[in-house]
Amino acid sequence: MNYKWNHDNPYNDLPTYIRTHFKDRIQKISVNAGFTCPNRDGTKGTGGCTYCNNQSFNPEYCDNTSTIKAQLERGIDFFRAKYETQKYLAYFQSYTNTYQPLDQLVKKYNEALSIKGMAGLVIGTRPDCMSIELLEWFNQKQKEGYYITIEYGVESTNETTLKRINRGHTYAESIEAINLTHRYNIPIGVHLILGLPGESYETILKHAVEISKLPVHTLKLHQLQLVRGTAMADEFEAMPQDFKLFEVAEYIDLVIDFIERLSPDIIIERFVSQSPKQLLIAPAWGLKNFEFVRKVVSTMQKRGTYQGRLYQPES
Repeated sequence: MNYKWNHDNPYNDLPTYIRTHFKDRIQKISVNAGFTCPNRDGTKGTGGCTYCNNQSFNPEYCDNTSTIKAQLERGIDFFRAKYETQKYLAYFQSYTNTYQPLDQLVKKYNEALSIKGMAGLVIGTRPDCMSIELLEWFNQKQKEGYYITIEYGVESTNETTLKRINRGHTYAESIEAINLTHRYNIPIGVHLILGLPGESYETILKHAVEISKLPVHTLKLHQLQLVRGTAMADEFEAMPQDFKLFEVAEYIDLVIDFIERLSPDIIIERFVSQSPKQLLIAPAWGLKNFEFVRKVVSTMQKRGTYQGRLYQPES
């Protein structure tokens, strides 16, 4: 295990990793490159995931009517006002950012990497939309000195849940994609949503056990949010008894119980996500990310616990 617990830092956090891995300050810049998804265009389904309204996580400077270069330059201008000297990672965030022919993908990625100060790429995608040819290209870019990370939207390790939310892929496909990506020595990020309909507290904690079996580098946790304009919002209105919307204190306890069972080697990038107020139905906690992190750390210190305390590695 690489991570060593201490009382002041009871979980394996991303800022510490960034400081030890990069010489310069690093800022991710989101970009909307005009992708769609296979469960939106009819390849695997239509309508998309039941929880998804892509506007809920798209920064204002991301506008797919603009070029990738223009979006990234606007983002750089925004962050440069706070920090003059830093490097950037282009975060291909919206929809499925590997869901095009290889030549089109390479053109888009190279457009991002051509910008001065760009240190690499963060690619958000689905586990059923990755090819060996693309992994070979990413691996080559790493050899050229760029930092490459693939973030897979796994969302749940429960097959029944994945069907219910119209995810359009199985957890078995997630396992396959993660293991394949690992063979090319590319860091892997995973996204999970805690509190999806039909999942018990025990089911949620099991996600930590299952993800810990895989060669995962970073993890983003998201509390379930009901967002306007989604099928899940309609489902909640019709069947509210199927949903558990956590209060802040309840979710903090869930997060801590979760990461106690998580491999201490997995870097936790975030505990919560924030949808715009005008789109969010519930839960409305009114907390910034850093405020939530502070509450998690404080509670962990009071409990005398830490990431991986209950982790049981496979023999």
